[in-house]
This record gives sequence, structure tokens and C-alpha cells, in this order.
Amino acid sequence: MQIIFGDSVNLVRERFTVLELDTFQVANTDQTITAWCVVEKIPLEEITITQHLVKLHEDMMGQFKQQQWEFCLQALDQLKGRWSGEADTFYHDLEARVKYLQQNPPDKSWTPIRVKTA
Repeated sequence: MQIIFGDSVNLVRERFTVLELDTFQVANTDQTITAWCVVEKIPLEEITITQHLVKLHEDMMGQFKQQQWEFCLQALDQLKGRWSGEADTFYHDLEARVKYLQQNPPDKSWTPIRVKTA
């Protein structure tokens, strides 16, 4: 998986499919930066549904931010294995996070932003 950060996404967005991954906050700062997956190869059998898959991924990320865990898990079931598996590491990580958050509901101060400590 090729990952780029921040505004660099604008340099490749027209040539490649890009998927939002996580937003990170550097510890002890207010600075945040978003990580993006650059999908380099779309399998032939997914060409006709690429826009649907992109929208599903985007909707899933939006629903994650809104703590809609069931939607996220259903979307993840459909997204894992897509993009030639390029995003599967992220999808498995997100699934584990969602399941943890289901079992340990966050308080009102929760945000989807991950704090980078090193």
C-alpha cells in the first residue's frame, strides 16, 4: 500500500484512486495530518464498481467518526479483499478498533483522531 500524507493527496487525486485512512495529531501540538492510501492497481473485475467502493469507503469513514459501529463493520465486510488487498491492513486495524469501541464505548470527549506519540 502506498501512503501519502496531507495535501500531497491533491497531486495524485486525478490520476489515482485515493482512500482516506486516519488523521493523526502529533503529541503536544494541535497539528493534525491525514494519511491516504493511493490505490495503484484496480482489479479488472472491480473497474465497474470502483466508484461504489470509493463511496462505501468514504461513507464508512464518515460513519466511524459518528460512532456508527455496525455500519462500519458491514462496510468492512464488503471492502476487505478489494483493491487487490492494498487496504486490507488498514481494514483489519479499523475492524479491531471498531470492535474494541463497541465493547468499550468512548466518552463524549472521544475523537477519531489518533495521537502520534513518537
